[in-house]
Amino acid sequence: MNLTMATYLTVLASASLTNCCLAFTRSTILAAARRASAAPPPFTSITIPRSATTQPRNQRWTNTKRKPFALSSTETPTNDEITESSSSSAATTTEDEDEALANLQSPFLQTMRDRGFLFQCTNLSELDALLNDAASKNESISAYLGFDATADSLHVGSLLQIMILRHLQQCGHRPIVLVGGGTSKVGDPTGKDESRILLTDEVIKKNTDGISKAFQKFLTFGDSNPNDAIMVNNDDWLSGLKYLQFLRDYGTHFTINRMLSFESVKQRLSREAPFSFLEFNYMILQAYDFLELNRR
Repeated sequence: MNLTMATYLTVLASASLTNCCLAFTRSTILAAARRASAAPPPFTSITIPRSATTQPRNQRWTNTKRKPFALSSTETPTNDEITESSSSSAATTTEDEDEALANLQSPFLQTMRDRGFLFQCTNLSELDALLNDAASKNESISAYLGFDATADSLHVGSLLQIMILRHLQQCGHRPIVLVGGGTSKVGDPTGKDESRILLTDEVIKKNTDGISKAFQKFLTFGDSNPNDAIMVNNDDWLSGLKYLQFLRDYGTHFTINRMLSFESVKQRLSREAPFSFLEFNYMILQAYDFLELNRR
């Protein structure tokens, strides 16, 4: 499987406390971007709130990224001027998002919208075009979701993420189930007041075998059809990393400033709860998963 990661879609299922990644891939968007002399969108981020299905669509569909305030003169604007400009910019951005949401053409994104999965999304139009282009050529887009092996079975909240993969496959695309046998040795710090209990290799292996069975009921696995699901374990590549070489090759691409800005880190620090260096590395390992799948 030769994957070129073109668009990155992160899905947060608030009905559970699980963070999962759904990454869309396609090399043709890179070629199209080069022809247009523009870089492809770096990532697409979708967030699902706990109350997404109970709010009106125009309230559900919001974006935290706003256009910057632009000065038309060298004078310092007043607070009222800043507020007025920011409100106008935010309104324009929201209108653009609502229009893109209403005009979705790809069956997968239409399903995500109609079933209330979507709350926030960047590069929505580009993602929609990517899926439509693949469908017109009878090709499939590969995508993955990650599940850590912290227990021997999945809880009911994980069904939300699994259904995203199921809808993706039903729309003709290939789902990749990423079992976190490697990242389970670290533990996801998101939403936790304290560090997770470290699991032994034997327990992680037992948990991995347990949760892997659940996906068989919802997805079709194989290698005969373009949309057949694939299951991979990040322990296959994470456990073989050499520490010093890993730091030299990838550590320079991550800044402490940026990592401290993530909500999972800020919440733990604001509560003055211990946050170990082991947990701090979790997000780097997640990024490496994306890189490894890209290479494959």
